[in-house]
Amino acid sequence: MHMKKVIAAGHICLDITPKFPERKVSSLGDVLAPGRLIQMGEADIHTGGSVANTGLAMKFLGADVTLMGKIGDDAFGSIVLDLLKEYDAHSGMIVSEEETTSYSVVLAVPGIDRIFLHCPGANNTFRADDIPQAALADAALFHFGYPPVMKSMYENDGEELVKIMKRAKDAGAATSLDMAAVDAESEAGRADWNKILERVIPYVDFFVPSVEELCYMLDRERFEEWQRRAAGKDITEILDIENDIKPLAEQCMDYGAKVLLIKCGAPGMYYRTADRLTLRGVGERAGLNPDVWADQEGFERSYLPEKVLSGTGAGDTSIAAFLTAMLEEYPPAKALQLSAATGASCVAAYDALSGLKRFSELERKIGDGWQKNIGK
Repeated sequence: MHMKKVIAAGHICLDITPKFPERKVSSLGDVLAPGRLIQMGEADIHTGGSVANTGLAMKFLGADVTLMGKIGDDAFGSIVLDLLKEYDAHSGMIVSEEETTSYSVVLAVPGIDRIFLHCPGANNTFRADDIPQAALADAALFHFGYPPVMKSMYENDGEELVKIMKRAKDAGAATSLDMAAVDAESEAGRADWNKILERVIPYVDFFVPSVEELCYMLDRERFEEWQRRAAGKDITEILDIENDIKPLAEQCMDYGAKVLLIKCGAPGMYYRTADRLTLRGVGERAGLNPDVWADQEGFERSYLPEKVLSGTGAGDTSIAAFLTAMLEEYPPAKALQLSAATGASCVAAYDALSGLKRFSELERKIGDGWQKNIGK
């Protein structure tokens, strides 16, 4: 069987995750207090960001993936390259002598949603010209991730991001776009994300944001209301599909979304697809059948994980499974199952890749009655 070529481009970094004692707490203050010494386990060090998490997960699942990102010529950059070499996935990296390598310190306290201390580094200067046009010529899928933590992607109302996605689309590739959380106090937080999304979504075939990211970008007032309702809890626990999620999806569809997948944390994923005529605009090399994929809508509940060590990469890897299954011409229902199952497998490890399982194993587990999160 001919393998379809995939490009995973955008944000890459080094993730450093100190291992906290496996004791659930109810608030961050129970652990992190001024002057307190906390006995920790070893630090888990892995590549992070969309390029590594989604790209390497697709590679693990059997896709033919080229990774394209930008790192610095420094110690962290050397670690990133060494880690990518283990997967034979380093050749597409740009190494800049003028930039530093991006890193994240991930605080994954058991019982508390993750906190990221992030330095964007070389990601800030990644541009459309960093993607070789020749590489796009035979790509079935071009996936781009995390523009909110890449300065050149949100400057000038997303001009460079639009240029990237349009170039890939014009080259005949199907396109997918993942987002990232926005620091409200940063320059990215002051960008007009509603305008950026309105400009870029027409060039995106598969739009796969998280519900918090999407709401922050499209409706800041609604997002702040969600925060008040959550009262410090995980926002995804208090959301209603009809009143909270569907209005955001409707706006994305109005902007021209073709296949929309909104990650909603532990509860699951909301999905919606356009009509047959619109889906004919998806890059042909991906092999998506509009007759099978058109006019779908629903909420795919997550599977209950065997254990939860960290949510790092769960969204990225669930998207990797969804896109890989689509390229392998699974029907939407099966692609969504595999996506949810991959997310549940991912959280059983501290990094994004160690907990992943092949589709054949996931299908056996699903067939054996893997229990789902039944929600509220």
